[in-house]
This record gives sequence, structure tokens and C-alpha cells, in this order.
Amino acid sequence: MSNLQKRRIRHAKGPFAMTVVYSFTGAAILASIIFSLLLFLSIDDDPWMKVLFGSLAVIFELGKFFAWYEFGERMARRHLTAALSAFTFYSILAAISIGGSIGGINSATNTAQRHVDVQQSKVHAFDLQIAAIDKQIDLNNIAAEKYITLNRIATGVARIQKENAKLRQQQVELAVQRDNLPVASQGSVFGLIGSLADGLNTTPVTAQLGLVIFLSVLLDLFAAFFVGLIGEELRFTRTTAAVKKQSEQAAQTPQAAQPIESNEQHNETRIEISRPDILFQKALDILLTGDVRCSKKAVADKLDISSEEVNHIFHALLEKGFVTQKPNRHFTWQGEQA
Repeated sequence: MSNLQKRRIRHAKGPFAMTVVYSFTGAAILASIIFSLLLFLSIDDDPWMKVLFGSLAVIFELGKFFAWYEFGERMARRHLTAALSAFTFYSILAAISIGGSIGGINSATNTAQRHVDVQQSKVHAFDLQIAAIDKQIDLNNIAAEKYITLNRIATGVARIQKENAKLRQQQVELAVQRDNLPVASQGSVFGLIGSLADGLNTTPVTAQLGLVIFLSVLLDLFAAFFVGLIGEELRFTRTTAAVKKQSEQAAQTPQAAQPIESNEQHNETRIEISRPDILFQKALDILLTGDVRCSKKAVADKLDISSEEVNHIFHALLEKGFVTQKPNRHFTWQGEQA
């Protein structure tokens, strides 16, 4: 039991972990802002309009992540109505952001695809010229056969042979120019799009749109996860610091002597009890009387306390043997046995 409790103790994240979290969060937010800017800046070519639309994109992105952070804060305080309003605001901004990311990523992939198409068009033009020369050579050979039939080998066939030699030389030069063109590198993204199109039995355009939507949603979820992680860590740090400060103040407060009865020969000392001890005693009283069932939510609703405080209460109850914890993390009351 003691080893299990030690593994479940919540510790604050170290400097390295928080540095990684802040780095990932900043990179995700920056990428989301850049993709939204690619779409908003393409709305108008006027410089002032670009500044306005660009500022609008940045405001939407930063406001979206702050709304998600505020949603976590309100949920921790159990203000469900306020949390719902923050989540609604976040959802609207997230929809705008995902649309901007889709437009930005799609614009970038289309630009790369156009470069590939231009290179392929040049190669195709050389192929058409070489094929046209082949057809001309075939026509000349047909004409040469007619000259042979008419016994005009010396005049007609000799001229056609010279013309075919020039055409073949021109054909070789065109083939050399075609082979010297830079290779149109499609990259791994277009290879992935082609593989998705083949695997899903759809067109490359549809596969590209699906991939862009997936990446845009994944980017938003990634950033929202790390923003929520930062908020949860800050709340845990504040709660831990407040509990530690209260414990230190309780330890430093001198005991106050107070007489209770005039006929008693001794004085009882009154010790100032900290808030965690008071909450623990209240929770123990309502659990002993059976006013609420043995669960964190029931105790938190009854005493109107936060999730961090109810976690401390049940951790103390578990240490003192008043409750036991099942494999499904539910608690069972053992107060009378304890």
C-alpha cells in the first residue's frame, strides 16, 4: 500500500520538462499563426489591408489559446456556466483558425505542385516535338517507297534520305535538351498524397484536401493540449505553495492560552488549525455520519471546495486507513474498521 501511494504522489514538473513544454507550445502557436497569415494576407493586395488582416489573424490565434486556458481555469473552479461560455468562444475561434490553417497549408502545397507541373510540361513539350519528327520521318519513308516504285531513286530518294538525316539529328538534339532539364522533385508529401489516393481509391485532389484538414486539426489539438498542460501545472504550483504557506504559518503561530471554567485548576491551549486540517475534519465527519457517499465529487460538492483540496483530503484519508482505493481508482469507506 505504501509503495502504491508513493507512485501516485503528484510532483511539480522540473525546469527541463517545463522548458520542453513551453518550447512545444510556442512552436505550435507560431506555426498556427503563420498558416493563418498565409490565408488572411492573400485576401487583399493593398499593404494597409494586409496589415489589418494580418493583425486580425494574430488576434484570433492568441485569443483562441487564451480562451482555452481560461476554460481550464473555470473548470478548476467548478464554474460550469462560465466554462461553457469560454469553450464556446474557443470553438468559434478554433473553427476560424483551422480554416486559416487549411488555406495556408493548401496554398503552400499548391505552389510546390505548380512548380512540378511546370517542369513536367517542359518535358512533355520535348516529347511532343520528338514524336512529331518521328511522324515526319515515317511520311518521308512512305514518299521514298513511291519514288522507288516510279524508278526515281537518284533524285527523290536521295533527297528524302538527306532530309531524314537532318530530322534525326534534330531529334537527337531535342532529346539531349529534354534530358538536361532539372528533375522535377515532388518530395515526400506528394508521394504520401499519391499513396493515400491509391489506398483510398480517390483522386489526388481529394486525398490532398483530407491530408490538409487532418494536419490543421492536429496542429490545433497539439497546441491546445500543451496550453492546457501549462495551465494545469500553474494551478498545481499555486495550490501547493498556498498549502505550504498555511502549514508554515500554523507552525509559527504561538499557542494561545484560554481559561474555560473558573473552577478548573488548569488552562487549555488553543491551537490555530490550518484550512487543510479543518477541511479534513469536516470531510471525516460527513463520511462518518453517512451524509454523502465516499467519492471525491460528492465531498467536493458538499463542502464546496476545489479539486486540489479534495485530492489532499482523500490522500490523507488513504494514509490514515479511513478509505481504500480500488483498481478502478474509486474509493471504499473503511471508517468503522479504522
